[in-house]
Amino acid sequence: MSDTRTRAGDPDIAWLWSFFLLGAIYALPAMIVIPFSPVIGLGLAVGVLPVAAFNLPGYRRGRRVILVVGSVSGLCFVLGSLLTQQPVVAVVAMFLLGVGFALWARRAPAGRLAMALCLPLIGIGLSFENVALAAAVAGVMVLGAAYAWGVSMLWPEHQIPLPVRDSEPTRDEMLVYGALLGGAAAVAAALGYALHLEHVGWATGAALLVMRPVREQLILRSVGRASSVVVGAFGAAVFAFLTPTPLVTSVVVGAVIAALSATQTSRWYIAPAFTTFVALTLILQAPGSRPGARFLERTVETAIGVGVALLFGAVVPALIRRFRHKKGSSP
Repeated sequence: MSDTRTRAGDPDIAWLWSFFLLGAIYALPAMIVIPFSPVIGLGLAVGVLPVAAFNLPGYRRGRRVILVVGSVSGLCFVLGSLLTQQPVVAVVAMFLLGVGFALWARRAPAGRLAMALCLPLIGIGLSFENVALAAAVAGVMVLGAAYAWGVSMLWPEHQIPLPVRDSEPTRDEMLVYGALLGGAAAVAAALGYALHLEHVGWATGAALLVMRPVREQLILRSVGRASSVVVGAFGAAVFAFLTPTPLVTSVVVGAVIAALSATQTSRWYIAPAFTTFVALTLILQAPGSRPGARFLERTVETAIGVGVALLFGAVVPALIRRFRHKKGSSP
């Protein structure tokens, strides 16, 4: 999500009971299905995560963006799955998409959505070697978005203060940032393939969700994502060790999605704790899955992605500035 959703005056961790209820209604279909089919029900839960994490537009006419977010999210998963069939193509494509989306973001709101949402989801989609499975996930996301949009239209309208935006960057500035963004995406994906990571998309997605053009935002999101993922993965592993009944799983997952929605205006980047819990709970439904191994896998691969983001978002720009300074001061 874009950082324009929150402002400096927002609480570090916000909690809105009206949005908690909204998130619970978002989760209702999943909660109904989980006791009868945990895998399908948790798939439905994953399908509404992008919508639950998305800040509800104040006016009903603007809530059609929920349909856009869900549909685009699904398409991005499929695109990532198609790219991962050829790792070399995937690495090159991630770089080019990073540059292209950054330049597009300067000209149109759709470009900002593509850069902040589409690119990370394409990266996450690299984990889906099975295109049919990715298409099924995409279908669930579209259905979840359509349901969530219908629910949101019943919600009262409310005013949202306009976000404070920074000055418009120049084309050259966005080109440089696009190269850094694309470089982070390409390197994270390449490391995932080279190291034979179980989920290439976790490292790539983490890098892209953390990357920001402002160094302070980057560092805050790096710390926030790393710590949130550890909390969410640890919670999912402990929950799996307790071998809960499907009914208990239904209630807990519903509460987690509701909490994700209730905290969507928080200044701290805590959403990954909730999304990781739900996603890992789904993965742990597979026969023979070991909670401890999955916890380690999730945290290590996230750490790789965050490290790549820090390299391209903080270290490389600092080296570029130093080089330019030396070049400018040389006789």
